[in-house]
Amino acid sequence: MNTLPASVRIVEVGARDGLQNEKTIIPAATKIALIDRLSDTGLRTIEATSFVSPKWVPQLADAAEVFAGIAKKPGVSYPVLVPNLQGYERAAEAGAREVAIFTAASEAFNRKNINASIDESIERFEPVLERAKADGTKVRGYVSTVLGCPYQGEVPVADVVRVAKKLHELGCYEISLGDTIGIGTPGKARAMLRAVAGEVPMAALAVHFHDTRGQALANILACLEEGVAVVDSSVSGTGGCPYAKGATGNVATEDVVYMLEGMGIATGVDLPKLIETGLWLSAQLGRQTSSAVARASAAA
Repeated sequence: MNTLPASVRIVEVGARDGLQNEKTIIPAATKIALIDRLSDTGLRTIEATSFVSPKWVPQLADAAEVFAGIAKKPGVSYPVLVPNLQGYERAAEAGAREVAIFTAASEAFNRKNINASIDESIERFEPVLERAKADGTKVRGYVSTVLGCPYQGEVPVADVVRVAKKLHELGCYEISLGDTIGIGTPGKARAMLRAVAGEVPMAALAVHFHDTRGQALANILACLEEGVAVVDSSVSGTGGCPYAKGATGNVATEDVVYMLEGMGIATGVDLPKLIETGLWLSAQLGRQTSSAVARASAAA
């Protein structure tokens, strides 16, 4: 076994990736309360919302209201997703100091998701990165479908490497590698990460797993053993992708923290507060939380 990191930074994506696929529109006040609760758990990066077109993601049409309403805690980053320069300008006007851009390693998924090829999607982001650099705004990059695509099936690892390398070269300080439909297994996750790390520094990589087949924690551990030290997750395991048929929730932040802390890996997160937040969110959404840790805590 390779040396595990002493600490891991968790990127909490529940307020954006976790809620974007909810069919019932959630009030802005609830989203603000969720982010404020997450801020109090010790999380250092909380993805707040997305400045995509409300036509495509109605759930996040209140992006500016939500971003303005959250109590921004010192030392905590609140990145927002932007699809293009217009979205970036809306985010900048709202006061965002970190944004995230997104593409996929699958040509078919990009066509379905944003009606563009991989190269076309990257071209759209070049002016965003230029503007962000001039503004002193940090940019994170997402690469979806790194272990499989709902439309084309297998995704060549070489395509994942090429896209991740290009985003990093353009100026993304961190690249999140996402198993969008939760199809990966530990061996494949490890091989994919190792290949990307051959072209992009490991310190600039993060992993983002969905738990469709119950493999997320095992995949995360395999990647930790390779040296990754940033993990995306979603409180209460919420999430999915409106353009990825069959995608279920993200790995639950509660479960990730429980595993890491149990292995002696520091996260800086107050697990009881996080569990309480997950239970609160589940109540707001009117359903049982998907987190095994939260269920166990509730029953205790």
